[in-house]
Amino acid sequence: MSAPTVLPLLAQVASAVADAIVRARPDMAGADPVVRRSDRADFQSNAALPLAKRAGEPPARLAADLLDGLSGDEVIAEALAAGPGFVNITIADAALWAQVAARAADARLGVGEPATGSRIVIDYSAPNVAKEMHVGHLRTTIIGDALARVFGFLGGEVVRANHLGDWGTQFGMLIQYIDEHPEQPWHTAAVGADATVSTLDGLYRAARAEFDADPDFADRARTRVVALQGGDASTVARWREIVAESERAFGAIYDRLGVLLTPDDYAPESFYNPMLADTVTELLDKGVATHSDGAIVVKSERVNGPDGTPAVLMVRKGDGGYGYDTTDLATIRYRISTLAADRLLYVTDSRQALHFQLIFEAARRAGWLTGAVTVDHVAYGTILGPDGRPFKTRAGGTVRLTDLLDAAVAAARSVVAEKNPGLPAAELDAIAEQAGIGAVKYADLSTGRVKDYTFDPARMTAFNGNTGVYLQYAHARIRSILRRAGDPGPVPVDVTVPLDPAERALILTLDDYATVLDEVARTLEPHRLATHLYELATVFTEFYATCPVLTAPEPLRDNRIAVCQLAARTLAHGLGLLGIAAPARL
Repeated sequence: MSAPTVLPLLAQVASAVADAIVRARPDMAGADPVVRRSDRADFQSNAALPLAKRAGEPPARLAADLLDGLSGDEVIAEALAAGPGFVNITIADAALWAQVAARAADARLGVGEPATGSRIVIDYSAPNVAKEMHVGHLRTTIIGDALARVFGFLGGEVVRANHLGDWGTQFGMLIQYIDEHPEQPWHTAAVGADATVSTLDGLYRAARAEFDADPDFADRARTRVVALQGGDASTVARWREIVAESERAFGAIYDRLGVLLTPDDYAPESFYNPMLADTVTELLDKGVATHSDGAIVVKSERVNGPDGTPAVLMVRKGDGGYGYDTTDLATIRYRISTLAADRLLYVTDSRQALHFQLIFEAARRAGWLTGAVTVDHVAYGTILGPDGRPFKTRAGGTVRLTDLLDAAVAAARSVVAEKNPGLPAAELDAIAEQAGIGAVKYADLSTGRVKDYTFDPARMTAFNGNTGVYLQYAHARIRSILRRAGDPGPVPVDVTVPLDPAERALILTLDDYATVLDEVARTLEPHRLATHLYELATVFTEFYATCPVLTAPEPLRDNRIAVCQLAARTLAHGLGLLGIAAPARL
C-alpha cells in the first residue's frame, strides 16, 4: 500500500486535530478527529461533541482545550470555536500554495497507490453472442470500466472479466437453423461488419419460432446441442464462427465507447464448462448441495422464497444439464482458487441482487469465499425513456446500443456546430463523437449508481449544467487560457502571495482529488468522482470570473498559471478515469 505523495489537507488537518486530542486528553488517543470540509471555514472538526459526552464534561471546555492544542501548527492559520463542541479551521495561505506546487510537480497529482498488492476481478459488460448489444449493456460496461480505471490507477492489479454468454441450448438451435438455411447470409464478408450480429440475432429469432412451431426441428436442434456439448467437430467449428463474428462486433462497440475491454478480457461461459462437474461434486462432498427430485440444488440457509421455503440454486438439472447458477458458482470458485483474487466485483443490474446473494452464500459455505476475499454485487438502476419507463423502441423492443450512441452524437453535433460556426465537417464530426460519447457516459456515471435516470440526448449534450460536455468545455477553456499564456512549462509558485477567496476555494477543491478517489474505491460509486469534477469546473468558472490570470502582475501571474495547469490536469485525469475524452478544443 502506497501513501499519497502529497498528503491532502483534509488528512493533514485530521492529523493535527488527532494530535491535539492526545495533548488535551491522553486517554482518548486514537479517537476520530471528525474533520470535514465546511462552508463556514476551510474545515470543521466535530470531535469535541462526542468526546465530551464520553468524558462527561461540557463540549465547550473540550473544544477550548483542542484549540490550545492546535495553536502553532504551520498548516493552520486560525482555529475558532463555533458553537458547543465545534472547531472551525482556516488553512494558512502559504500551506495552500505549497499544496499547489507539490501536486503540480508530481506526475500522479499527489495521489498514492493504496490498492497496491491487491488483485481485483471486475465482472462487467457480458453481452450475449449472436445478439446485439442493447441499452441494458450500457451501465454495466461503463460503470465497470470506470471502476477498473480507478482501481488500476490506485495501484490494484485489475482483472477485467467479460463474461460473454456463448453457451447453451440457443446455440444448438441457431447452428441447426443456419445449416438448414444456407441461402441466408450472415458472415461479415456477405452482410458487412455493421450488420453481422443483427443478422445473427434475426436468424436466432427465426430459429426460435421454428423450434416452437415444428417438433421435428426442435428434435434436430436438441440433437445439435448434444453435438456441441460433445465436441462434434463441424458443430464446434460453426459455433466458433458465430463467436468470432460476435466478438468483432462487440469490439467495435467497445472501441467506440472507449472502454478498456479487449479480446484478452473475454471470459465466456464456455470457458467454465469443463469446471462445472467438478464444482457440483465439491458442493456435494462438502454437504452444501443436495439431491432433490433428480436434480442437485443448493438450498439457502438465509433466504426464503415467497412460499416460506428456502431459496434454491439449481446446480444440476434433472436431465443432467447445467445452467447459469452452476456457471456462476464455477466462476467464483475459479476466480478465488486460480486467479487468487482479493476482491471480486460483479457489475450487474439490481434485479440480480438475490441471485448473487445466493451465489455468495453458497461460496462461503463451500469455503471458497473466506474473510480474506471481499465480494460485492455492484448493482445499478435502469435507464428510462422520455416516458419515465424502462427505455424501449416505439414498437416496444429493446433499444440497440449503437442507436443510442448515434442519437447522442447527433445531438452533440448540433450543439457543437452552433457553438462553432464554420468548423470543417471532419473536425466537427470528430468533436461531436467525443462529446456525444462523453455525454452518454457522464450522464450515467454522474447518477447515483443504484438510481434510475432518463436518457435525454438534448439535456446530456448541453454546454451548461452538470453534463459531460460542460466539463469537456471547461477543460478546453482552461487549455485555451494556457495557450494564450504561451503554454509554459512548470512555473514557480510563490507561497508568500496572499490568497483571493476564489483562489482559496479552487485550491481546496483541487486538493480533494485523492480523497475523492479513495471514496470511489471504498464505496464503488463513480458518481462521487463525477460530482467532484463538476464542482471543480464550477469553482474554476468562479475563479476565472474574479481572478485575472494573464494580466495579473508577477508573481501572482505565475501562481495563477500554476493553478490553471493543475486544474486542467486534474479535470483531464478525472475525466480519463471515467473513460471520457478531454479535448483541448471544443
